[in-house]
Amino acid sequence: MKISASNQLKGKIVEIKDGAVNGVVVIDIGNGNRVTASITMDSIKKLGLKVGAEAYAVIKATSVMVAVD
Repeated sequence: MKISASNQLKGKIVEIKDGAVNGVVVIDIGNGNRVTASITMDSIKKLGLKVGAEAYAVIKATSVMVAVD
């Protein structure tokens, strides 16, 4: 697989929360860090996502905002 997004974080799926339309997938990327993604239940099924499986969190942002108090 090749993809243009530079931010690809490999990890292990530690939780999947099913919803009516969307689900939440939690990927442990190591050192106590987790990435959470909200994707369609259809995509969860098509990708065959399961707790314990390896997966990539692919992050593609067109803008990033920074704020301070």
